[in-house]
Amino acid sequence: MRIALGIEYDGTAYNGWQRQKTGLGVQQRLEEALNRVADHKVEVTCAGRTDTGVHASGQVVHFDTPSSRDDRGWLLGANSNLPDDISVMWARQVKDDFHARFSATGRNYRYRILNRLERSALHRHRAWWIYRPLDAGRMHEAAQHLLGEHDFSAFRAAGCRANTPHRNITSITIARDGDWITLKVSANAFLQHMVRNITGTLVEIGEGQQSSNWMAEVLQSLDRKRGGIAAPPHGLTLTSVDYPESAGIMSQ
Repeated sequence: MRIALGIEYDGTAYNGWQRQKTGLGVQQRLEEALNRVADHKVEVTCAGRTDTGVHASGQVVHFDTPSSRDDRGWLLGANSNLPDDISVMWARQVKDDFHARFSATGRNYRYRILNRLERSALHRHRAWWIYRPLDAGRMHEAAQHLLGEHDFSAFRAAGCRANTPHRNITSITIARDGDWITLKVSANAFLQHMVRNITGTLVEIGEGQQSSNWMAEVLQSLDRKRGGIAAPPHGLTLTSVDYPESAGIMSQ
């Protein structure tokens, strides 16, 4: 049978999602926990690999097992064997043709910026602190140039292994709430470091270093060197993954 899980994790202590030859990945800790519950070696497949220091509140994974457990058993069993910074939020049996990655129709990310003079002790692992004033309205205006399907080579990490740089951004917003600026972006899929590179470019626009039209120029250049710096990973969270209704997995 095939089981799907919704996973939440704080990525601070991990070298990204993927199991590592050196260092520690979230995948390794989850598989170790599930091995104990299933009484056999489990290998999980995720909807989207996150980088070192990136968090998730809505990661989705699947695995196959001959072991019979109810949904509550998988959830409680896994959580009893997981460290405090990883948690299974839901578990359910799915059809054998469900695939956490290939069945997904969209991924949704959030990036948080703390924009005030004082740094935060409490949010140091969950947001990018920027003391220089940012114009969230200018950032939002600039971000709209990214809507639709484009070649996002200008926002792609040098080591990205994706077969194509083309992605379709269906929604992107930047809004301020007090000292907090939040970027929310949805797409069919993302390139490595894509959201972080977009955020770094938007920050230069928000600081007034560049006009809002600069975003379109960077996008059209297809040159990573033309854009802003990569925003640090700790402000980024994978919030949810979208699936068709037929998959039996509702967006969390």
